[in-house]
Amino acid sequence: MAYDPNIIRRASARLEEQKRGREERLEALRRRAYAREPRLEQLDRKLQSTMAELVATALRRGENAGEAVWAIRDRNLDIQRERAVLLGAMGMPEDALDDKPACPLCGDTGWRGAQMCQCLKKLCAQEQIKELSKLLDLGEQSFDSFRLDYYSEAVWPGRSSSPRANMDLIYEVCLNYAQKFGRFQFKNLFLTGAPGLGKTFLSACIARSVSEQGFSVVYDTAGNIFAQFENRKFQRDAEGVQAARDETRRYLNCDLLILDDLGSELTTQFVQSALYELLNTRLMSGKQMVISSNLNPEDVGRRYSPQIASRLIGEFYVLHFFGDDIRMLRKKQ
Repeated sequence: MAYDPNIIRRASARLEEQKRGREERLEALRRRAYAREPRLEQLDRKLQSTMAELVATALRRGENAGEAVWAIRDRNLDIQRERAVLLGAMGMPEDALDDKPACPLCGDTGWRGAQMCQCLKKLCAQEQIKELSKLLDLGEQSFDSFRLDYYSEAVWPGRSSSPRANMDLIYEVCLNYAQKFGRFQFKNLFLTGAPGLGKTFLSACIARSVSEQGFSVVYDTAGNIFAQFENRKFQRDAEGVQAARDETRRYLNCDLLILDDLGSELTTQFVQSALYELLNTRLMSGKQMVISSNLNPEDVGRRYSPQIASRLIGEFYVLHFFGDDIRMLRKKQ
């Protein structure tokens, strides 16, 4: 799962902040307990000294080293028993003042060797949703809040079904695509239809669901994506070039790229080249995509090169949206 480095950095900072908060709360609890029972502080100091003594004795060679280790252990257990009695008398469990990591798997480091721990992955998913929320209204957009009642039950002109029946099928495909991400029969989706029919809403639902499962998701409009590819090539400022490279790397390497409003961009030769690079790189590496567009497959064939059209039509499962503009219906209500 290729999380953006900025997301990992923010998630790691939150993990460290949570750790500091627990340490501060534990230290405050210790101060209160020591104030009530000074003997506890003495016992804790003895425990620390016996542990250091135990390590030093265990490393020392000699016939009596083993006997010394057992003697120190017995003394340590006696201290722990007395400490447990004092804490119990104060209504506290025997480990109340112990420094315990919130995540026993990684000791609150966020990593288990070279692998990211689940505790850090959870924070990365939360930070990613925050990032997506800057572009998408993820507060309301979820599969549970999707409403079919906005779509007409009457058969649509030129179609064999109603907008509602069609959207019922589209909803099921998008829901299963998100919930079974990486395991669903379709790897890439192409959402096509007129504006205001729910393409962006369902894209946001997919983004939210896939993010919550711990996958890296990047959502952006076609115009912004191609602008970053252009900056990577033509930007003269070194810092700007690096920023553009970082952005295009995100587009190329994330687990799921959601490209919104394809066809709204000015289709220059450079844009065609950038789109081909984006599609070909992701398809070759098995990375998944969801593309929404007002263009239908015939429009795609006319607008883009045969190499691009072949990939968009051949490698994507096309979902056709039709019906009345939902935005206008909601506005009237």
